[in-house]
Amino acid sequence: MKVVIAIDSLKGSLSSIEAGMAIKEGVLQAKPDAEVIVKPLADGGEGTTDALIEGMNGEQIDLTVTGPMHAPVKAHYGYLKDSNTAVMEMASAAGITLVSDDAKDPLLATSYGVGEMINHALQKGCRNFIIGIGGSATNDGGIGMLKALGIRFWDENDVDAGEGGQALAKVSRIDISGLNPLLREAHIQVACDVNNPLCGEIGSTYVYGPQKGVTENQKKQLDEDMAHFAQITSQALGTDYCNTPGAGAAGGLGFAFLSYLGATLTPGIELILNAVGLEQELSDADVVVTGEGRLDFQTAMGKAPVGVAKLAKKYHAKVIAFAGSVTKEAAACNKEGIDAFFPILRNVCTLAEAMDPATAKNNMTATAEQVFRLL
Repeated sequence: MKVVIAIDSLKGSLSSIEAGMAIKEGVLQAKPDAEVIVKPLADGGEGTTDALIEGMNGEQIDLTVTGPMHAPVKAHYGYLKDSNTAVMEMASAAGITLVSDDAKDPLLATSYGVGEMINHALQKGCRNFIIGIGGSATNDGGIGMLKALGIRFWDENDVDAGEGGQALAKVSRIDISGLNPLLREAHIQVACDVNNPLCGEIGSTYVYGPQKGVTENQKKQLDEDMAHFAQITSQALGTDYCNTPGAGAAGGLGFAFLSYLGATLTPGIELILNAVGLEQELSDADVVVTGEGRLDFQTAMGKAPVGVAKLAKKYHAKVIAFAGSVTKEAAACNKEGIDAFFPILRNVCTLAEAMDPATAKNNMTATAEQVFRLL
């Protein structure tokens, strides 16, 4: 029996690899001669960098960059030496969790630190990039990131236009001659799970701006300023990505990646499954195990476990999911390729007790053993 395990982290309890290894232990207790492969799983959002570092023998690179409100912050990215790849989360440098509620200011918040992370990885020799762009504090169209990478944005008086959302309206001329030349050799894949265009009522400012501090009175003006920036970009580069799905992600960072860096925007789960080489292992798997902290209707809507299940079904494998808890609505997962799912709780306990890493590991191993005894 060949078993392939790709389970998402149980947030606050077990990492993706820790959960996978606990399941592997249970499988082997039930069937000692099974071939068991454990792969990291993430969806491009929070925790993706750490999952791939741990699951692909990567190295964590720590650095200090300019934070969203211009003060230094500690950030990190993953370096996968074998494939010359940097794995990054934009939120590490410019995330909304780095800014307190009373300090949120979309006119000032900058993505500069993201560019600094990219520069650092380029200098280290990375030429392949996987970048998750969820959870941003910025609405700057990517101006900050692009400035860090060497692009200059001038106002009508040939003065630097500045940073943050306030810079968007000022840009009248763009000089790309200083762009880091190493980017010409780079292949950038952006994990992006939103389809919003850059501007308009379903664009970055209207939809995601309020959580970053955009007031009702600022929406219209900021959106018009973003459209102005897109127009100047289009004139300078001869491209037009304003209405491309995902351009509005991360306060317009999706637009910046598309327009200036030739990046591709890909749904996070697709990008990660491809990066970890899961499909090759699934081609001859008998049983595939996936799961996450809680299985519910959102799981069925296309979260990481369903991405694994759909890939497994291409090869007619049985798919089992384990979770810390399951809701009644999780039954929808059965229609999405998960043949059966199991909560791992063994007895009545508090949430804190259930999430204790040692308890969760033991519960996961014991549940996996019993399921595989049946198989």
